[in-house]
Amino acid sequence: MFDLSDKVILFVGGGGGLGRTISLGLAKAGANVIPVSRNVERNKDLVAEIEALGRKSLLTSLDATNEDDVKRLVAELVEKFGRIDVLINAAGKNYKKPVLELTAEEWDDVMAVNLKGTFLCCKYVGEKMIAQGGGKIINIASLGSHLGITRSSAYCASKGGVLQLTKVLSAEWAAHGINVNCISPGYFKTPLTEKMLSEKETYNSIVNRTPMKRLGVPEDLVGATIFLASEASNFVTGSTIAVEGGFLSLAL
Repeated sequence: MFDLSDKVILFVGGGGGLGRTISLGLAKAGANVIPVSRNVERNKDLVAEIEALGRKSLLTSLDATNEDDVKRLVAELVEKFGRIDVLINAAGKNYKKPVLELTAEEWDDVMAVNLKGTFLCCKYVGEKMIAQGGGKIINIASLGSHLGITRSSAYCASKGGVLQLTKVLSAEWAAHGINVNCISPGYFKTPLTEKMLSEKETYNSIVNRTPMKRLGVPEDLVGATIFLASEASNFVTGSTIAVEGGFLSLAL
């Protein structure tokens, strides 16, 4: 049920801090993985690693905030692979500032990357999935989808939107055999969080509030992603798997 052999997976943000490990985990489970971002060179080594595992991949770029570019990539993948079985949306951006210091341009930038890009990829990949008779969509949400995190107003608003978009799409597309779910990672050390977690007081407060008393490591996300991408999750839609060491469960 967890076998991903020959599945074609479009992974937006698949070469990022967490995405690289997940991409390789999916490839090891049998999938053909296409990791994309704006910078095509960023994924060059990752594509080679995926192909070295005996899987298919493709070195190409995507600006997920650009509607025409999303259309172009979807058409390119359908022409090359014949279908897109799984879409993962993991692109993320944040400006760690208090609300009064956040500019309107920064707000728009975060919304474009985190929410608009997810919407556009879901829309145009979803259109192909409806035509082919089904598929799986996995949107990467956040603790900020559930909690108010100080100095992260745009990020939390955008990730809350990702969670709600996931619920709407799961309801609209269930009849077409498309499962749409979220993964909400907890605190992981990535390029996006590295500066914040380098502050000793912040690091200690996060670890002490987490029942498992540690940060996440990229490997912690591989199993949840394989589950949602595979036949094992065929009756799961509109749901969120929180991979956060119990952070959301602890009442202070």
